Amino acid sequence: MNDSQITGQDLIDAGYPSGPIIGEMLKAAAVHQAKGITDKKYLLKLLKRDFDLPPPKQSLRETPAPLTEAIEATNDLEKKNVSAVRRYMHDLLKVPIIQRGAVMPDACPAGSATATIPVGGAIAVENAIIPSAHSADICCSMFATVFASNHSIEEKLDSLIASTRFGVGGRKPDDLVHHPVIDEHVWDNPFLKDLKHYAEIHMADQGDGNHFAYLGKIVADEKLIASLENGGQSKIASALRNHLDQNSAQSGELKVLVTHHGSRGLGARLYKRGQQAALKQTERAAQGIPKAAAWIDYNTDQGAAYWDALQYVGRWTRANHESIHRRFLERIDTPALTDFGNEHNFVWKRGENLFLHGKGATPAWNDPSGNPLLGLIPLNMAAPILLVLGHDNEDYLSFAPHGAGRNQSRTATMKPFRNKDGTLDEEAVARTVADSTKEIAVRWFYGKPDLSETPVAYKSADQVKAQIQQFNLADVIAEIEPLGCIMAGDPGPRPWQKEKPLTPKQKRQLQHRAERRRVRQDLGSRDWEEA
Repeated sequence: MNDSQITGQDLIDAGYPSGPIIGEMLKAAAVHQAKGITDKKYLLKLLKRDFDLPPPKQSLRETPAPLTEAIEATNDLEKKNVSAVRRYMHDLLKVPIIQRGAVMPDACPAGSATATIPVGGAIAVENAIIPSAHSADICCSMFATVFASNHSIEEKLDSLIASTRFGVGGRKPDDLVHHPVIDEHVWDNPFLKDLKHYAEIHMADQGDGNHFAYLGKIVADEKLIASLENGGQSKIASALRNHLDQNSAQSGELKVLVTHHGSRGLGARLYKRGQQAALKQTERAAQGIPKAAAWIDYNTDQGAAYWDALQYVGRWTRANHESIHRRFLERIDTPALTDFGNEHNFVWKRGENLFLHGKGATPAWNDPSGNPLLGLIPLNMAAPILLVLGHDNEDYLSFAPHGAGRNQSRTATMKPFRNKDGTLDEEAVARTVADSTKEIAVRWFYGKPDLSETPVAYKSADQVKAQIQQFNLADVIAEIEPLGCIMAGDPGPRPWQKEKPLTPKQKRQLQHRAERRRVRQDLGSRDWEEA
């Protein structure tokens, strides 16, 4: 292409909106160029004369878009938490492309930057995607497999810990797990280019933080099967009914593996690229927009490419869940009866131009056939995981919570367990971990418990469940009772936080500085003595 030619991107950079006008302007530019006018600045001047000046840049609203709150604070700590959530949402809802917002019963702040969407926050956005509203943990999601097994919980945990991986980094070259999703022809997408390596090393890999592998039990009976059938979940209902028929039973206890994780390094790098694109696009289209609210226009080439990349990461993350579950079932030599799952950190397109963003919010609307979505809502490692059918309550953007949430940060949770010198009271931590998890078998992948991920760190499970019903967000049709859980645990300082050995040069520099300090101190002493 001739460098002097006007491109669609030149016109978008000049402030014109994407859409039919770009094509019309390019045709007009071609007419001018055919007449010998090739200077870009002059061409833009002529086009602005012919098509009027680009529209003024958008700016923040004075008044936030409407916010609905499916949460009720019952004590001072919760009131402080909800107040902070409300402040961040009000800043976010001043962004002109956002139509509405809602917060769920598990809402809590997710960062300190202006307009950062809280955990448990949801927004409806017109014709655009806000990368920070799905965050770096793209497609953080739940996945469950139901199976019949008489293995002990310890045997199952042994098999499960050998099937998954937790922690920073990824799998080593001799430990990779392949899945056909890695072979999809997606790597020429500009947002995914050169990221295949991360798709490979993070397969069957869960990361750390609040991600977990949970083993539980559920009672399959006529009541549950009828609820599933009435909710349009006929495939799952049939699998459970067939199992009961084969065992000549009216009900039976089945086991369930539930995993929780996102898209790992693949999603984190996609988010970083998406955020960079959003900052550039928003700078051209608007002014005064907080970085956490920068958006990508869906009607641009970048918007379409980013949307496609998000869909791929959704498929990859489900494949990651499936790989862990398959490896586990192979180790205990047991077939799956049925499986299902849902995202809760993602972007969903509804209708022609509406994009629902959930940062820790479970989709609870009806599918295209009019059937309610099936969702999994974990509360803490020692509490049941709720199996829910959404109520499609548009008052709250048709979402439900994604978990129990926190009333304070991890740091604040750990503060009462620290000595005056800042060190942890290990005995108090051990007692609290043991007390809060005494009913279940717990494994910590790193060996050391992480108190900030035990039940004491989360909101009341009963209260969150009650508010799901209070605000008519979803029907709880069953509970998966806990048997055991694996989490990353406390790995100690991350590799980038650990002190590195000093090089010989650094040691010499420190010695020289110490010598200079001693000389200055000696001189100061002599000056004092002489005075």
